[in-house]
Amino acid sequence: MMSESSLASKTTPIAPPAWTGPALLLAGGVCIGFAPIGLRLGLGEMGPFAIAFWRYVFALPILFVLVFVAERRFPVRPNRFLLIAGTCFALDIALWHWGLSLTTVANATFIVNLGNIGVGLAAWLFLSQRPTRVWAAAAMIALVGAAILSLGGEADGKTDLRGDLLALGAAVLVSGYMLASSVARRTIGALDAIFWLTAVEVVVGGLVVAVSPEAFFPENLDGFQAPLVLAVVVQVMGQGLIIAGLGRTSPAIAGVLVLVQPVVAAAISWRLFDEPLTGLQAGGAVLILIGVFLAQRRSSDKKASQITVTSGID
Repeated sequence: MMSESSLASKTTPIAPPAWTGPALLLAGGVCIGFAPIGLRLGLGEMGPFAIAFWRYVFALPILFVLVFVAERRFPVRPNRFLLIAGTCFALDIALWHWGLSLTTVANATFIVNLGNIGVGLAAWLFLSQRPTRVWAAAAMIALVGAAILSLGGEADGKTDLRGDLLALGAAVLVSGYMLASSVARRTIGALDAIFWLTAVEVVVGGLVVAVSPEAFFPENLDGFQAPLVLAVVVQVMGQGLIIAGLGRTSPAIAGVLVLVQPVVAAAISWRLFDEPLTGLQAGGAVLILIGVFLAQRRSSDKKASQITVTSGID
């Protein structure tokens, strides 16, 4: 006869390791770090709004196939928080892409990532998730590092206040996106979530292009190369990993972890766009990584039973 303990082990789902959520978020943050690089490379062929639109368009069928193959069904019906999150994200990317065309990669990336810190405060206000002292320390260290990374470079005449203000508006929308996505993930799996987020972004991104002076199509097919790469690396891999991680990690901690983005973006753009890192900026990058490490330790120290596990592929 099967013992009660054996029966329980077969019927009770095994909780995933506590480090799974932070690992997904960090991997997603690394992928997202390529976003400004791909944008800069594509600006010669299309405008920033059109690049974002085609990024969503190319990603949507890939995500549909992933849902169908992994789940053997069509995507489930989205909840209203996914609609809010998708709208915030599409508008965030529109403002950020516009800002990136006016200021440096490191500057715009730092400012927009202020929203990743702000999501912790938003979670406190709207979800009653009071930040811990460890989170506050990790967030402050990472934020100081991000500021040094942005402002510690040599004056190169490439910064523009207009670009900085656009990035600041994008930062507010980032907080709304992450907060709404975190709530949405309580009742829907990661693959379904990223599919519907991208579907909303196609609609909103298309409207942004329609009201802008930009053309929807490039002059030749080569212009689709940058948004196609962004669709795979940033939208499918990067955003998909972040949405999966948000189902296992609190939004406050998630916001600190994805601050690895400006480190990746600044490191790549160092040589690629002639925006070298000074010694001070390198120190700022180290501070960001320290803050990310502290936040990851705080998240991993939680028991696996406290982690939110939703249906679907996470």
